[in-house]
Amino acid sequence: MSNRAARAGTPRLGRSDVLFAGTALLIQFVLVVFFALRTWFFDTAMELGWVVYALAVPAVLVSLVLIRSGRPWYLWIAGFLYAVWAAFGYYIDVASPVEWRAPILWPVLVPYVVLYLGAQMFYWFPLGRLGPLGRRLWFVFAVLFVVSTGLNLASHG
Repeated sequence: MSNRAARAGTPRLGRSDVLFAGTALLIQFVLVVFFALRTWFFDTAMELGWVVYALAVPAVLVSLVLIRSGRPWYLWIAGFLYAVWAAFGYYIDVASPVEWRAPILWPVLVPYVVLYLGAQMFYWFPLGRLGPLGRRLWFVFAVLFVVSTGLNLASHG
Protein backbone atom coordinates (compact mmCIF):
# COMPACT_ATOMS: atom_id res chain seq x y z
CA MET A 1 0.00 0.00 0.00
CA SER A 2 1.40 3.40 -0.93
CA ASN A 3 1.77 6.23 1.57
CA ARG A 4 -0.96 8.14 -0.25
CA ALA A 5 -3.36 5.19 0.01
CA ALA A 6 -2.50 4.72 3.68
CA ARG A 7 -3.19 8.38 4.36
CA ALA A 8 -6.52 8.25 2.51
CA GLY A 9 -8.07 6.40 5.46
CA THR A 10 -6.59 8.81 8.00
CA PRO A 11 -9.06 11.37 9.32
CA ARG A 12 -7.96 14.84 8.29
CA LEU A 13 -8.95 18.35 9.18
CA GLY A 14 -9.29 21.18 6.71
CA ARG A 15 -6.99 24.18 7.03
CA SER A 16 -9.51 26.32 8.90
CA ASP A 17 -10.25 23.41 11.24
CA VAL A 18 -6.52 23.00 11.92
CA LEU A 19 -6.30 26.72 12.60
CA PHE A 20 -9.20 26.57 15.04
CA ALA A 21 -7.98 23.42 16.81
CA GLY A 22 -4.41 24.70 16.99
CA THR A 23 -5.55 27.98 18.51
CA ALA A 24 -7.76 26.23 21.05
CA LEU A 25 -5.01 23.84 22.15
CA LEU A 26 -2.32 26.53 22.18
CA ILE A 27 -4.38 28.78 24.44
CA GLN A 28 -5.17 25.91 26.78
CA PHE A 29 -1.50 24.86 26.87
CA VAL A 30 -0.43 28.43 27.72
CA LEU A 31 -3.01 28.48 30.51
CA VAL A 32 -1.60 25.24 31.93
CA VAL A 33 1.92 26.72 31.90
CA PHE A 34 0.74 30.00 33.42
CA PHE A 35 -1.27 28.37 36.21
CA ALA A 36 1.64 26.01 36.95
CA LEU A 37 3.94 29.02 37.23
CA ARG A 38 1.40 30.79 39.42
CA THR A 39 1.20 27.73 41.68
CA TRP A 40 4.96 27.26 42.14
CA PHE A 41 6.64 30.50 40.96
CA PHE A 42 4.10 33.21 41.67
CA ASP A 43 6.36 36.22 41.03
CA THR A 44 7.46 34.86 37.65
CA ALA A 45 3.84 34.19 36.71
CA MET A 46 2.86 37.74 37.59
CA GLU A 47 5.62 39.11 35.36
CA LEU A 48 4.42 36.94 32.46
CA GLY A 49 0.68 37.09 33.06
CA TRP A 50 0.15 39.68 30.35
CA VAL A 51 1.01 36.98 27.77
CA VAL A 52 -2.23 35.14 28.62
CA TYR A 53 -4.19 38.31 27.88
CA ALA A 54 -2.09 39.16 24.80
CA LEU A 55 -3.16 35.89 23.17
CA ALA A 56 -6.41 37.72 22.47
CA VAL A 57 -4.76 39.36 19.45
CA PRO A 58 -4.02 36.14 17.55
CA ALA A 59 -7.33 34.68 18.81
CA VAL A 60 -9.26 37.51 17.15
CA LEU A 61 -7.18 37.25 13.98
CA VAL A 62 -7.94 33.53 13.77
CA SER A 63 -11.64 34.25 14.30
CA LEU A 64 -11.57 36.78 11.47
CA VAL A 65 -9.92 34.21 9.18
CA LEU A 66 -12.59 31.68 10.15
CA ILE A 67 -15.37 34.16 9.37
CA ARG A 68 -13.78 35.01 6.04
CA SER A 69 -13.51 31.31 5.15
CA GLY A 70 -17.21 30.84 5.83
CA ARG A 71 -16.90 28.70 8.94
CA PRO A 72 -19.91 28.48 11.30
CA TRP A 73 -20.28 30.93 14.17
CA TYR A 74 -19.53 28.34 16.83
CA LEU A 75 -15.97 28.07 15.47
CA TRP A 76 -15.20 31.79 15.43
CA ILE A 77 -17.06 33.13 18.48
CA ALA A 78 -14.42 31.83 20.95
CA GLY A 79 -11.75 34.26 19.74
CA PHE A 80 -14.02 37.24 20.35
CA LEU A 81 -15.12 35.96 23.77
CA TYR A 82 -11.48 35.41 24.66
CA ALA A 83 -10.66 38.96 23.57
CA VAL A 84 -13.45 40.47 25.69
CA TRP A 85 -12.33 38.41 28.68
CA ALA A 86 -8.69 39.38 28.09
CA ALA A 87 -9.48 43.09 27.78
CA PHE A 88 -11.54 42.96 30.98
CA GLY A 89 -8.88 40.91 32.79
CA TYR A 90 -6.06 43.14 31.61
CA TYR A 91 -7.92 46.20 32.84
CA ILE A 92 -8.72 44.83 36.31
CA ASP A 93 -5.44 42.95 36.81
CA VAL A 94 -2.82 45.12 35.09
CA ALA A 95 -3.94 48.53 33.83
CA SER A 96 -6.04 49.58 36.81
CA PRO A 97 -5.63 46.81 39.39
CA VAL A 98 -8.64 45.97 41.50
CA GLU A 99 -8.50 43.62 44.46
CA TRP A 100 -11.41 41.38 43.54
CA ARG A 101 -10.32 37.87 44.52
CA ALA A 102 -9.96 38.28 48.28
CA PRO A 103 -12.36 39.49 49.42
CA ILE A 104 -14.54 38.50 46.49
CA LEU A 105 -15.89 41.46 44.57
CA TRP A 106 -18.90 39.84 42.89
CA PRO A 107 -19.52 42.51 40.20
CA VAL A 108 -16.00 41.75 38.92
CA LEU A 109 -15.80 38.00 39.60
CA VAL A 110 -19.03 37.06 37.81
CA PRO A 111 -18.29 38.64 34.40
CA TYR A 112 -14.64 37.56 34.62
CA VAL A 113 -15.53 33.91 35.22
CA VAL A 114 -18.46 33.87 32.76
CA LEU A 115 -16.34 35.36 29.96
CA TYR A 116 -13.42 33.04 30.74
CA LEU A 117 -15.55 29.90 30.83
CA GLY A 118 -17.53 31.00 27.77
CA ALA A 119 -14.36 31.38 25.73
CA GLN A 120 -12.98 28.06 26.94
CA MET A 121 -16.22 26.19 26.23
CA PHE A 122 -16.44 27.64 22.71
CA TYR A 123 -12.88 26.49 22.08
CA TRP A 124 -13.54 23.08 23.60
CA PHE A 125 -16.99 21.88 22.53
CA PRO A 126 -16.74 22.60 18.76
CA LEU A 127 -13.66 20.39 18.54
CA GLY A 128 -15.99 17.41 18.78
CA ARG A 129 -17.78 18.53 15.59
CA LEU A 130 -14.60 18.32 13.51
CA GLY A 131 -14.90 14.61 12.76
CA PRO A 132 -12.99 11.67 14.26
CA LEU A 133 -9.74 13.60 14.71
CA GLY A 134 -11.63 16.52 16.22
CA ARG A 135 -13.20 14.17 18.76
CA ARG A 136 -9.72 13.04 19.78
CA LEU A 137 -8.65 16.66 20.11
CA TRP A 138 -11.77 17.26 22.22
CA PHE A 139 -10.36 14.77 24.75
CA VAL A 140 -6.90 16.36 24.62
CA PHE A 141 -8.48 19.75 25.34
CA ALA A 142 -10.51 18.17 28.16
CA VAL A 143 -7.35 16.87 29.83
CA LEU A 144 -5.61 20.25 29.44
CA PHE A 145 -8.70 22.05 30.78
CA VAL A 146 -8.89 19.80 33.86
CA VAL A 147 -5.16 20.29 34.51
CA SER A 148 -5.33 24.08 34.05
CA THR A 149 -8.42 24.33 36.26
CA GLY A 150 -6.78 22.25 38.98
CA LEU A 151 -3.62 24.34 38.84
CA ASN A 152 -5.68 27.53 38.83
CA LEU A 153 -7.58 26.47 41.95
CA ALA A 154 -4.37 25.29 43.63
CA SER A 155 -2.70 28.63 42.96
CA HIS A 156 -5.43 30.44 44.90
CA GLY A 157 -5.27 28.10 47.90
